[in-house]
Amino acid sequence: MKTDDLISMLAAGDSRLAGPPPGRRYAMACSLGALAAGLMMLALLQPRHDLLQAIFLPMFWVKVGFVLSLAGASLFAVLRLSRPGARLDGIASLLAVPVLAIWGLAAYALIDSAPAERARLFFGDTWTVCPFLIALLSVPVYFAVFKVMQGMAPTRPRLAGFASGLLAGAIAAAVYCLHCPEMGAPFIGFWYLLGMLAPALFGAWQGHSRLRW
Repeated sequence: MKTDDLISMLAAGDSRLAGPPPGRRYAMACSLGALAAGLMMLALLQPRHDLLQAIFLPMFWVKVGFVLSLAGASLFAVLRLSRPGARLDGIASLLAVPVLAIWGLAAYALIDSAPAERARLFFGDTWTVCPFLIALLSVPVYFAVFKVMQGMAPTRPRLAGFASGLLAGAIAAAVYCLHCPEMGAPFIGFWYLLGMLAPALFGAWQGHSRLRW
């Protein structure tokens, strides 16, 4: 959005935010992106063979809860960053809570395990592909969310792009949970987070040029 366009709209009592509320736009973008990511997962990876048994394991829901909490925090950040003048207080803390929680579980798991088991807890069996696959599944979500953000009026384009990418990465990670066999908190707290940060950093880079007025 151009600055002159925004000034004209505001002067006329209108804005680019007219029409469907931003929350509804992002909900639609996230839903369509998640559906596309789910279809990609089914086509390229397939659900884990023991999914029906895994859903009864506490760590499966810890993993899902971690990525969904980060998705919720990212969505809150995206909604705030979409509007000029919106308060940004507490966004960093909200994003940090799920990360610190999984890191706390990871630290406990590593301390409580035998030294010989710690490397396996951290690397698991899929560390070489996990971040890449999460980033890959985030592509359709990223384009859907970023398109909505481009129709808003962010005044901090890098942060807006980062939050958009993190939201896409977190939704993709939630879809990836249906395929991934890893259950260790150290693995989830590092490799999952790395996969989610990839689209976030890309979004920050794109935001500098594509979200500026």
